[in-house]
Amino acid sequence: MMTFFAILALLAVLMAFRMPIAFAMGISGFVGLAVQLGPRPAFAVLERTFFDSSASFILVAIPLFILMAELLTSGDVTRRAIFACQAWLGHVKGGLAMATVGASVILAALVGSSTASTAAMSASAFPEMRNHNYSQRLAAAVVSVGGTLAVVVPPSIVLVVYGVLTETSIGKLFIAGIIPGLLTALGLVVVIKVIAHTTDQAPKGDPFDLGRAVKASRHILPLTVLMVLVIGAIYGGIASPSEAAALGVMGSLILVLLQRTLSFLEFSRSVSGAIRATVMIVAIVACSAIFSNYLAFTRITHGLLEFVATTDMSRGQIMAIIIVALLVMGMFMDQLAILSLAMPLAFPTAMALDYDPVWFGIVVTKTVEIGLLTPPLGLNVYVASAQTGVPLSKIFRGILPFFLMELVVLLLLLLVPEITLWLPGMMLK
Repeated sequence: MMTFFAILALLAVLMAFRMPIAFAMGISGFVGLAVQLGPRPAFAVLERTFFDSSASFILVAIPLFILMAELLTSGDVTRRAIFACQAWLGHVKGGLAMATVGASVILAALVGSSTASTAAMSASAFPEMRNHNYSQRLAAAVVSVGGTLAVVVPPSIVLVVYGVLTETSIGKLFIAGIIPGLLTALGLVVVIKVIAHTTDQAPKGDPFDLGRAVKASRHILPLTVLMVLVIGAIYGGIASPSEAAALGVMGSLILVLLQRTLSFLEFSRSVSGAIRATVMIVAIVACSAIFSNYLAFTRITHGLLEFVATTDMSRGQIMAIIIVALLVMGMFMDQLAILSLAMPLAFPTAMALDYDPVWFGIVVTKTVEIGLLTPPLGLNVYVASAQTGVPLSKIFRGILPFFLMELVVLLLLLLVPEITLWLPGMMLK
């Protein structure tokens, strides 16, 4: 046990010196294996584990979904979708903020990355809200919380990583994320409505112009068709997530080429961005597997499961402890780091308590999504602040009512599992 705490201390020290989480976990896991088994067996485990975890076919979905997002963003398609939503809703009080939420749902279904979605909204929606006299605090808060939808709404990269780490069906995870994602978006709209009618932070926009709205909608139609094709192929059992991702890349490329909005330079930047993000994610998955192997050899996981089986605590109390731990981790770490660190222990515990792995995945994903908004890290807030120039303290204050709404949605998902499991249960086998 002393060795285990020493390895945890090594991991903490490496992270404190800002070593990437993948390398910190890989080094700590390898050192633990070397102490536990000896250097030569540790190298053998390292070789096998790294190959097995990084050669998984399902990982093909990650670079494809990321490339789809890069192509649509570089091709200016996502920005046009934002303006289309604003054309329909911008005339009501708080309408521009609500339109930003609507555009965030569309971006989430196409981008899969919360930081990319937040950056796009900060560049497009924030200036529009400021031009219509929205307060800095509300405008920056809306683009920050809107970006978090990409964590739950498919095709979320976080859901893919969770599926790989826990060997859970990624197709079912994608479908399970639809209703929680829409429920979160509805909650954001309700909060905006309340703020708009109780404060002067969200005035009315320009008068409604049906012609302009219809004209702007031309840019949403192809995106809607692409979303239906990608998610519908998974839901109908026609394609696996990897195959659906390939379909999405092909559709995105055709779309930007037809609209002539993607230059060769932008295309090469999209490919480079997808490669960089993929390498980082695959490294996290592989190094997490090394650390998980160390935990297996130390029998820490086995001991934790025995504790769960013999403790007097209820299932709900143990789940509450897991949720609180994830929320605390979200205050200091990004989503992928939380998954790679927590799932080797939290997932077996949840399975021992007879929770559904798909439901647990959505709950975990929703919990780490909230971490994107909590200080001191609050990654989405930092992205929004850097893009908009609004001070961090002002954005964090603006986020507070949205944060409380996020906790309400999380509580609903915990208490009513059918919200998450209904759609996956209807999937064609």
